Order: sequence, then structure tokens, then C-alpha cells
Amino acid sequence: MKLTVQPGNSFPLGAVVREGGVNFCLYAKEAIAVELLLFDSPTSTVPHTTLWLDPQTNRTFQYWHAFVTGLSSNQVYAYRVDGPYDPSNGLRFNRNKVLIDPYSRLVVGWQHYDRQAASTPFDNVQQALRSVVVDPVQYDWEGDRPPKTPYAETVIYELHVGGFTRHPNSGLPPDKRGTYAGLIEKIPYLKALGITAVELMPVQQFDASDAPAGRINYWGYSPVAFFAPHWAYSACKEGLGPINEFRDMVKALHQAGIEVILDVVFNHTAEGNHEGPTLSFRGLSNESYYILEDHKAYYKNYSGCGNTFKTSTISGYLILDCLRYWVSEMHVDGFRFDLASVLARGLTGEPEAIPPILWMINTDPALAGIKIIAEAWDAAGLYQVGQFAGERFAEWNGPYRDEVRRFIRGDRALTGAIAHRIMGSPDLYPHLNRGPNYSVHFVTCHDGFTLHDLVSYNHKHNEANGEDSRDGANDNWSWNCGAEGPTDDPQVLSLRLKQAKNMMVLWAMSQGTPMLLMGDEVLRSQRGNNNAYCQDNPLSWFDWDDLLGQQDFLRFVQQIIALIQNLNVFKHDEPLIVTPQAIVEPAITWHGIHLGQPDWSDDSHSLSFTLRYREYGEQLHVIFNSFWESLTFDLPSLNRGLHWQRIVDTALATPHDFCPIERAPKIETSFYHVDPRTAVILMAKSW
Repeated sequence: MKLTVQPGNSFPLGAVVREGGVNFCLYAKEAIAVELLLFDSPTSTVPHTTLWLDPQTNRTFQYWHAFVTGLSSNQVYAYRVDGPYDPSNGLRFNRNKVLIDPYSRLVVGWQHYDRQAASTPFDNVQQALRSVVVDPVQYDWEGDRPPKTPYAETVIYELHVGGFTRHPNSGLPPDKRGTYAGLIEKIPYLKALGITAVELMPVQQFDASDAPAGRINYWGYSPVAFFAPHWAYSACKEGLGPINEFRDMVKALHQAGIEVILDVVFNHTAEGNHEGPTLSFRGLSNESYYILEDHKAYYKNYSGCGNTFKTSTISGYLILDCLRYWVSEMHVDGFRFDLASVLARGLTGEPEAIPPILWMINTDPALAGIKIIAEAWDAAGLYQVGQFAGERFAEWNGPYRDEVRRFIRGDRALTGAIAHRIMGSPDLYPHLNRGPNYSVHFVTCHDGFTLHDLVSYNHKHNEANGEDSRDGANDNWSWNCGAEGPTDDPQVLSLRLKQAKNMMVLWAMSQGTPMLLMGDEVLRSQRGNNNAYCQDNPLSWFDWDDLLGQQDFLRFVQQIIALIQNLNVFKHDEPLIVTPQAIVEPAITWHGIHLGQPDWSDDSHSLSFTLRYREYGEQLHVIFNSFWESLTFDLPSLNRGLHWQRIVDTALATPHDFCPIERAPKIETSFYHVDPRTAVILMAKSW
């Protein structure tokens, strides 16, 4: 069919398939000319057709639009946008740069992409990325329905799509390793582990070449196109393969009862600082999309990645449209917002009391049934844990991570803080309309030490990153248990294993929504690297041989997850009632070595508590001895016919470290002797 250019419509933005053609719409404030480039294929180095948009008929306000007859889904396209180049006034138009559509559903051209070419003043058409027209209705969801698991019943697994199956020992054929299809193959493993949601590290299309020379951006916190699934994670890269494969993955996870949460990066883009490449936003409307310094040639950098996305203007609409797209067309179940406090900053970067974009996300009807989780801080010191905007945002609980690490390693003055963390941090989240499950608690995440390294290293070892270990956090609250890194010392190895189990016990016994880092269940190590963002190699990948090498620890984690999933005292939305005699339940009673006498002093290293939910016949008694000497703890008396049984004692070797209730030994005494640095869980059962 012959191509003709008609005026088209200014809504919706992006490339939308209509009867007889495709409507294109682009926001380009202060642009004086726009050209639409059409390519034969993703690998074509030059366009076969260039369509000039008439500013009289193809522009409405700041929107450039055209309806092109004869086009359909799978059409590869891009833009050239011309206008003033005046960086000191925030203008960076350059018609030599080929730009992708901010609303791209798929980005191609990675075979010939050159980031450096996008940073020069010269024409980069042969090395540029391109967008693809996508008709989202061309997919059979087969009646897919989201699991809609309540926070109270959710166990999150933070997972890197590439690293989860990229290792040669994953058991997958080479073409499926590190892909959405590869993840599908591992769903039985996820089910056996007991998690209910995967939180995928960035799968929005990112620039893997945004990294120091000789390295790649492995983590993916360098977004290029917010609507597009990352092309390299697809086993099928032809046509709409990446989109359909992503949807296959979501559909398969849903069939297994597992939700999909995306780690989304709306705080910055891959275009970086003033020396970075021009890929899209910078060449369309630089000052509309970025927060600039007073000297507008430079970018404010609240993200730590060179620029800061401005969410108070047109980009706010883009973010909402993007979230709606991933929910409605890609069927995802929620989002974790990276450095979410950036989204609380206004036009010039000042924190806002009522940030518009956050409240729009909070109240948007299309997003009403999904999970929204905030990393409630940014890279410039804005820390909003417990004070994040809106009524619906759950939050990553940073204080939980730090205080659990410090308590388990034996630091002073932490029993009071740990009591708050165990209860779901009511000191941080006093909101009357939120239960404890809005606290997403974790001991480790992608950013920092793994669980294994947390008990194996006193200091970070990031030499492989090529920055002389200047990168990565210095405050890890870790302890090597007597030797730095690899060792054959059996005493050190035994203590490390016990400390790892202690952290898992505290993690499991805490109210809130638990999150586990990929590989912690098999003690995956990064050899002390606490910032492996540029390590796309076995250092970061899941090593599937660990399923055998660490099968005892894997068993322990599987069983403790199963324990909390089968107890109602960990599956409710009500704050725990602190009382010695529970009238309203669920309830918690605090103890020390003596009943009803918790030691809140700075010198205390131990804490015990009783959890009761008698409506369901549940009673647990939990003991933490982080002291370096053994202690004897009094046990609460039970009603006639009930006895305490030992479920967990981390001082014992497998399989006695965790005993299912049907095989758990009965405690015949009114006290329990707890070894140094040991966690214990007892459960009441009738005999």
C-alpha cells in the first residue's frame, strides 16, 4: 500500500495501530522540525523512507503527530528532531541524532548500536537505536488472571532475569540462558522455595554499555525506553519476540500463583550528564524531561547517575501511561520504584510535601489493585522511610536491614530497635490506616553484600569493578566470623552458617512483607563485591551447583518459609498487641532470660518473645541469643495438654536445626538452654 501522511491525532502518544495505518505522536517542545524515519528491518542501517511532518498540519501545541496509511505492526521507525542547540538555556536539539520514541514498546538496533556515536555531534543513523510499532492486542492471554496475593501472604524474591539462568550449569540450552523463557523453566524451583512474587530487577529497556570501559551495565539501572521489555533478555529476538516472550513468562508465573513485580527506574535515564549520549528525551525537550542546574547546560544529579528525570511535567504523564501499560497490556502485578524519593522532588529539585506524580500513582484507578513499593530515599540525601507520600505505598525498610545485621553480629544497644523491627516497625510506620505489611523487610538485596558475604567479609572487595574499591557502600554491618573471605577453618565455617541461619530466623519471625535476595537460599557469594552492577559473569550469576553444595541451607530456608506461610500469626493485617495477657489477638509478649522481663539495656544481646493467635490455636516462643556465651531462658507455662516443641535451633546440625512440627521433639523442662549466637523457635502443640 502506498504511504500517505495525514494530519493524525495528538492522542495517544506513541505509535498506535489503527485501521489502515499507524498514528504517530511525539512531544517535542520548542522543536522547529520533525522527521519520521521508516526502516525496512531492525538491522537496516539507513531508512527507506523519511517523512517530513508539516508544522502547520502535523503539530498541535507541542505535539507532533501524523497518521501514516499503509503501515502496520512491526514497522521499525525513529525520529530526527531539529531546533535550537543552546545548552546554556537548556536546549539540546541536534538533527544529526536519530531518536527513539519515549513511548517505544520495543527497541531494536542493538547489533549496530554505538553509545559513543550518540555522544558526538555527528550523524549517527547507522549506529542508532530504533523503535518498533507494536499492536498489543495481537496476543492470546488464555484467560490469564493475576494471583492478587495480599501483602500479608506475600514472600518476595528479588531476581535478576539474566543472572538467574545465565550460568552454563543452569541445565538450559544456550539460547534460553539468561532469558524470560529461561525463567519459565525454573518456575518449579521458585514454587518449591515457597515464594509468591518475583521482583524483577530492571527489565525496562536499558543501555548495557552505560558502564566503565571494558565493562557492562549488568544490573540494568540505566533506562532507555520505559515501555519496552529489555531486548537482550529474550530468547526470540525476531519481530515482537521479546514482548511476547515477556508475556509468556508472566502468564506462566501467574499459572503457578506467582506475582510479577517490576523494579522500575523513573529517577534518571541512560542519557547521563552533559557529556552523555542523545538517545531520546534530551533531543526532544531537554528541559521538560530533566531537572537542570541554574546553569542549564548541566543536570542536577539526585540519582547518582548523571541526571534526574523531571516528573512534574510531561514526563509525569509518561510515567502514568507507562505503569498503566505494564499492568493492562503486560499483566504485571506491581512495581518497586527505584530511588523513589526522586519522584518527590519538584521542578527545580526541591522536595515537595504533596508530590503530584506520587499521589497520581497512589490514586490512579488503573493501578488500584496492584502492589506499589517505594525505595524511599535518593542518592542526594533525601530519606523518607516511614514518611513516603500517599496512602498505598509499601516501603523497603532500610533500618530493618541495618539493625538486623548489627544485632545478629552482636552490636550493643539494639534490643529495643529489634523489637520494633520484629513487630513491623510501628515506630517507623505509625499510620493508622496501614498494617505492618507495608514494611517490606529484608536482610540483603542486590545492592550490597549477599547473605554469604555478610558473614564472610568485614570489608568490601570491589577490585573487579576497576575503581580501586572506591565504589559501593562502606557501612555494611558485616562480620567475617574470624577470617576474611574463603577459609577452611571448620569453626569459622560453622559460625558463618549459624549466623546466616540466625538472620533467616529473625527475617521469618518478623511481621511485615519479607523479601529474599536471589541466591541467598543457597548462600551465593560475590567474593566480597558489594556493588556488582558491572559484573555480568559467574560472580553475579546464580550457580545451580549450589543446590547440591548448599542443600542443607536450602532445606532450612524452604522450611522456614513454609512455616510462616502456614501460620496465621504471620498472615494478618493487624498490628500485634503488646500485652502479657492477650485480650485482643494476635499478641506478642516480650521476655528476657526471665519471663516478662525483657532487658532493654545497652548491654543486652538477647531477646525472646511469645506470639499468640489463639483463634487459630497458634503459640510460638522465639529466642535470640546474640551473646557470645550461652544463656538459659525461662519458658512460658502452657495450658493443660499443651507442650512446647522445638522447631528451630540454629546451633544444631541438619536435619535437627529445623524439625517440622510432626517430628519436633517435646521440651520436658520449664527452661531452654541456648548456645552462643543461636536462634530458637518453639511451638505449642497438644499431645
